[in-house]
Amino acid sequence: MATHLIADTHFGHSGIITMLKRPFVDAAGLPDVRLMDETMIAAWNGVVGKDDTVIHLGDFAHKYPADKLPALFARLNGRKHLIRGNHDGQSTQRLNWESQHDLWHVSVDNYNLVLSHYPLLTWAKIRRGAIHLYGHTHGRIRGNVQSADIGVDVMGWAPVRLAQIKEYMSTLPLRVDPEAGDDFEATEVPTP
Repeated sequence: MATHLIADTHFGHSGIITMLKRPFVDAAGLPDVRLMDETMIAAWNGVVGKDDTVIHLGDFAHKYPADKLPALFARLNGRKHLIRGNHDGQSTQRLNWESQHDLWHVSVDNYNLVLSHYPLLTWAKIRRGAIHLYGHTHGRIRGNVQSADIGVDVMGWAPVRLAQIKEYMSTLPLRVDPEAGDDFEATEVPTP
């Protein structure tokens, strides 16, 4: 049993194809949401086993027909957890998630993770090696060696393992944490 992570699938959202130039268009160059959805379902099930865990960091679906959402959810392998995002309305929240969170502190593969839909500037246990993973920004906010956007627009169409995420994060810049040491006195005020 493995743990996989993913964010920002936006199942059913044709506007995301145009907005982010996702490569799912028909012969006329128009957004093909069915192609996007089927590609992501196949990619998901290609790496996630029935007994694996998937943590979805928000924006699971948007503008997907509420009456068809349970069938989509059932097609996806794994025991699924949701970190609620801004597009996760009641129809998404009513799905059979194992758990739902706004912010989740969890251990995966012996690493402390802080998971949210939105990027954080700092988080619990940052100075003890905790890694922050998020979505929402669709790659527009570049991460660093401690914090990264792991959405499909950054990591690809399938859920990913933490080892893949850590490999990606190793290519990102170091994070400068003002809380990391006693680099300045509390009475010092920068000159504008």
